[in-house]
Amino acid sequence: MARIGLVAHDDKKDDLCRWAEAHRDKLLQHELWGTGTTGSRIMAATGLSVGLLKSGPLGGDQQLGAMICEGRLDVLIFFIDPLSAQPHDVDVKALTRLATLYDVPLANNRSTADAVLAYL
Repeated sequence: MARIGLVAHDDKKDDLCRWAEAHRDKLLQHELWGTGTTGSRIMAATGLSVGLLKSGPLGGDQQLGAMICEGRLDVLIFFIDPLSAQPHDVDVKALTRLATLYDVPLANNRSTADAVLAYL
């Protein structure tokens, strides 16, 4: 069982929810963690159990980063919107930096998330 972090920018939350719906059976086999809004939306869309952290801009991104540093997260699925500026961009960059530093698989879009999930 892998511990999977789930987060998405506002314009990508629907995409992540659709992805989670499509992979619900596989995701049931894993421990899921999500930032507040994203995690709540995934639970509502899929019925999956997601451990909720704070909303991304309120520290949820940093909580996921701490989980990576502490070895408590195995995979990060982070659907990023490359076309919109994010007010908490420094937190986003820190989270992706930590996933890279600690060699945690990081999926930023549906295709990569499919590949990562198939590997688990």
